[in-house]
Amino acid sequence: MVAGRRLFGQSKLQMNKNFENLAARAAPAIFVVLWSTGFIGTKYVLRDAEPLTYLTIRMILVVGLLAIIAAIARPRWPNWFGVGHSVVAGILVHGFYLGGTAVAIAHSIPAGLSALIPGLQPILTSTLANRWLGERVTPLQWMGLLIGLAGVVLILHGRPMGGEAGWGWLASGVSLVSITLGTLYQRQYCGGIDWRAGNLIQYIAVAIFFATGAWLFESNVVHWTTEFVLSVIWLAVVLSIGSIGLLYWLIRRSAATSVASLFYLVPAVTALMAYVLFGERLDPVSIAGMVACAAAVFLVNRLARA
Repeated sequence: MVAGRRLFGQSKLQMNKNFENLAARAAPAIFVVLWSTGFIGTKYVLRDAEPLTYLTIRMILVVGLLAIIAAIARPRWPNWFGVGHSVVAGILVHGFYLGGTAVAIAHSIPAGLSALIPGLQPILTSTLANRWLGERVTPLQWMGLLIGLAGVVLILHGRPMGGEAGWGWLASGVSLVSITLGTLYQRQYCGGIDWRAGNLIQYIAVAIFFATGAWLFESNVVHWTTEFVLSVIWLAVVLSIGSIGLLYWLIRRSAATSVASLFYLVPAVTALMAYVLFGERLDPVSIAGMVACAAAVFLVNRLARA
């Protein structure tokens, strides 16, 4: 009987290990799909609210949900240094990145195009990680990153640059720099902070950040349509809690270069979604770019595990 219990316990441990391995393999693909829906959902909500106003509503909902999770889970809270690091990471990862993306789309930049500049993140992340975190990026990994860059250019070639493109490009540039620095900062200073406590602190800071911006620069008018409500719920629950939690889990498990390389797939998936939902162009050259992005991610991640 004792032997049977021992065998059952070993079998259960093996099942748990297999499940963890399966989850680790599936997590990158799930992350890319979820992250890409953020650009699509943002385009929907901006029909009924200005960017910072919508983001304030989204963050208030996220803070409420995370507060409930934290009250139930009772996580260990960081010290004041941890709180400060969480605030900085939150403003970078959520504040300027989400704000820049929303402002770009609000200025009539197509959803697929709004993913272009943040899609360059792996190049910038690899450069900084090589110098800041001491991560070694091999020549073949650099080749993979450059292939991904070429794929991004192919995907978005010939797309319209109108719609107050200057402000849109500036906002996208801000989002690129902020998500890159935020990813590295999170890995360097916030890896040991419980995700429930850390995320709640980050989102409280970001809610204040967006609310201040909306009060200063926007009219705060909201049309509470069914489409707006459902889109905000999706963006708050699936994106701000689900995909961000998954991103931080990937950051803890992987090198910054490997995680950043996943962002090469986001413009491709976003372009495909935008083609289906909004009729944004998807031609053979764009498809070739998608293949290049996928090859780049495979190359960078495979070499990072080698």
